[in-house]
Amino acid sequence: MSGLMLAGGGHSHALVLRRWAMQPSKRPKELITLVSRTSTALYSGMVPGLIAGIYQRSQVAIDLRDLADQAGVALVVAKITGLDLQNQQLQLDQRPALSYERLSLNLGAETSISPAPTSGLVPIKPLEPALAFLTDQDQLIVDTGFASSSFQVVGSGLAAVETVLALRQRWPRRPLLLRVRPRHLKPALIRALREASIQILETSKLDPTEELKTTPGLVCTGSRAPHWLASSGLPCCPSSGRIRTEASLQVIGHPKLFAAGDCAVIDAQPRAPSGVWAVRAAAPLARNLEAACEGRPLRRWRPQRQALQLLGGFNKGQPTAWGLRGSRLIGPHPLLWRLKSAIDARFMAMFRRSRSMDSTEAMACRGCAAKLPAGPLESALQHAGIATLGMQPEDAAVLPLNTAVGMAPVLQSVDGFPALVSDPWLNGRLTALHACSDLWACGSRVLAAQVVVTLPQTTESTQETLLAQTLAGIRSALDPQGAQLIGGHTLETRDGFAQPPLSRAVQVTLSVSGQAVDLFWPKAGLRAGDRLLLSRPLGTGVLFAAAMTGAAPAPALDLALEQMGTSQHVLLEELLELQSEHPNAIHAATDITGFGLLGHLGEMLRNPGLKVVLNGSQIPAVPEALSLLAKGYASSLAPANRRAWSLLDNGDVDLQLASIEPRSMEHQALLELLVDPQTCGPLLISVNAHIAQQLMSHPNTAWTEIGSVQQR
Repeated sequence: MSGLMLAGGGHSHALVLRRWAMQPSKRPKELITLVSRTSTALYSGMVPGLIAGIYQRSQVAIDLRDLADQAGVALVVAKITGLDLQNQQLQLDQRPALSYERLSLNLGAETSISPAPTSGLVPIKPLEPALAFLTDQDQLIVDTGFASSSFQVVGSGLAAVETVLALRQRWPRRPLLLRVRPRHLKPALIRALREASIQILETSKLDPTEELKTTPGLVCTGSRAPHWLASSGLPCCPSSGRIRTEASLQVIGHPKLFAAGDCAVIDAQPRAPSGVWAVRAAAPLARNLEAACEGRPLRRWRPQRQALQLLGGFNKGQPTAWGLRGSRLIGPHPLLWRLKSAIDARFMAMFRRSRSMDSTEAMACRGCAAKLPAGPLESALQHAGIATLGMQPEDAAVLPLNTAVGMAPVLQSVDGFPALVSDPWLNGRLTALHACSDLWACGSRVLAAQVVVTLPQTTESTQETLLAQTLAGIRSALDPQGAQLIGGHTLETRDGFAQPPLSRAVQVTLSVSGQAVDLFWPKAGLRAGDRLLLSRPLGTGVLFAAAMTGAAPAPALDLALEQMGTSQHVLLEELLELQSEHPNAIHAATDITGFGLLGHLGEMLRNPGLKVVLNGSQIPAVPEALSLLAKGYASSLAPANRRAWSLLDNGDVDLQLASIEPRSMEHQALLELLVDPQTCGPLLISVNAHIAQQLMSHPNTAWTEIGSVQQR
């Protein structure tokens, strides 16, 4: 996007964001966007401890989403695939390219040797696939009991030694092998490896040999910058692929590009790739990015020649460490480990929120939680003469057209909300999927859509980028359905200049049109004996409410966004195919959105002779949602939604608790889940027992049976 682009979530960029979060006045005024492959960055200094099992992943992960929010920076989670220097665009995987005015690269590195897929070896970098590989190895040992099978680490550097010692702590009895080049290890390290019963194999060739190619392992053979940097035309070192920069951290020959960390090297003062240098580069990088954006002169950075590196290890199961400065190695000693642990803890503490908002405080939530509560909405509609008592609410309206006899009804609906995320492409996609859900819940395919996009007051180039990304996100949701974006309208807000990130100020409203394939699926078609099926878990409302205080775990938000960004039009096609075989198979349907499961279920309960029985233990929740609800977190719309609890009091809904203790914390969390507002929420259908069984029997079915309809 126009403005300043930070490519990569490495240590340097994380510290730049922290600086702007702590000192907002230093943040450049333009739109700033961080593009990262993942929403968290693992602190490399603690990864060996994570491998060893002495740290949990949450202890070593920097939450980039929360950090970017605090810094007023937009976050785009996407894999970078290339760089178009001529058009000033960052190319992304399965997404439109992002334009930039200035670009900073802090991408980390990759393992220099890429083993063949059939070798059983996995490169240590990127870290996430390597850690997933180790988790698979853990499960393999549990499933097969083959703790005696060998595992190898390939590499002659400190990272290889640190990794294999950590693996000994992880697998005390598994045979471990370190393959190194001859005469590369210091005697103190060799002694530590032998004391840990790690076999050392010296070989001049670090590629897998015939006799070892079937032995699984990790490759730690040094690092190089991502290959696409050199292919983009940037000046890179031939051997390592690292971007060559000036002392100002500007890329040589490209004054609007900056680079730092393991993917870069100062041409006149080269330093080895190391987390130490990436951390120390953060302050000069931040100062020069700020100066460049404001047109001020840049400052040169002269990194010190040597720095103390602390290498973690284990001695008879107890943590220890070595100190390395230049060629001098001291240790191992437990005091060095205590020093390393203190440094690591202090570094990670910089990224923890120093003060958390009270979890019970009402928060102005976004997404569908920003809608008007049901009470004032109903009252306003009645006063305006739009709604009358007893009128049945539906997810979409049937257009009053003079259609031919037997022609399926034409439907229309409208939906929208303030930006839920700071990524305009993703927000456009989520808004479109949320709006389409109204038609899917009526048994209608989406044919066309029109959009109103409200943009913040900012530069024309930034508005152009925000609008283009938003429209591309909308089309990413419509195109796979065969639906067209046929028109729309743009507005510029008159509320003054928005707070950063500017992408949060984008508001999208969609009007979607479609045609029911056969019959219109009503909300109020419940029949006694029906089963209620839900298409996906609940709990997105509380997750995003908690995220506003930094309390929502990053992995839970990642899973929720993955769920929300998955189109449910494939489920509609499944139901339409079923309906072609079993006419009138879907008795009633709706989608669960802002008023929560209980509120929308109340809209379905219009027959006074029926009641719904919910199986509380079967109602699915996204990870961490129930835990957060139990701690008192809630969406700002939840208090108004609690009026739907009256359905439980008057017997319209019977909540079966099974093993849940009444009035317990678990019970209260479940009650809150029932009124949690959903964005891109699940479909809820009412079908007979035979149809329910047929849907539930499909492999990898999305449906969960959560209750039934009974006579009162």
